[in-house]
Amino acid sequence: MSPHSDLEAKYASCPVIKTLEEVGSRWRLTVIHVLREGELRFNELKRATDANSQTLSRVLDDLKETGYVERRVEEESPIAVYYSLTPKGADLLSAFDEILEWGEKWIDDDRADGEERDP
Repeated sequence: MSPHSDLEAKYASCPVIKTLEEVGSRWRLTVIHVLREGELRFNELKRATDANSQTLSRVLDDLKETGYVERRVEEESPIAVYYSLTPKGADLLSAFDEILEWGEKWIDDDRADGEERDP
């Protein structure tokens, strides 16, 4: 057994790592972030995310399969498909708020790396 086995096992089961593996792609995070505004149609999501149709369809399928997004079809003519966050997806928004706060503090192209923004 290598000396790093315990560390590897610890991080293999880490909830942070598992969560990032499940929702950590740019497009998944973007769609979840945009859906914080509420239920949106496919084309509204496409415009808001600037994703192409194929990418957006794949991401929405993935998010639906993992329980972050739900899909609702309105059968009236014309047929409309709506997407919204499930309770699981909505519960992730508090993490987005924390990332936003961190980003406002630390991410700015005009500052030198590691220089905190003035309050």
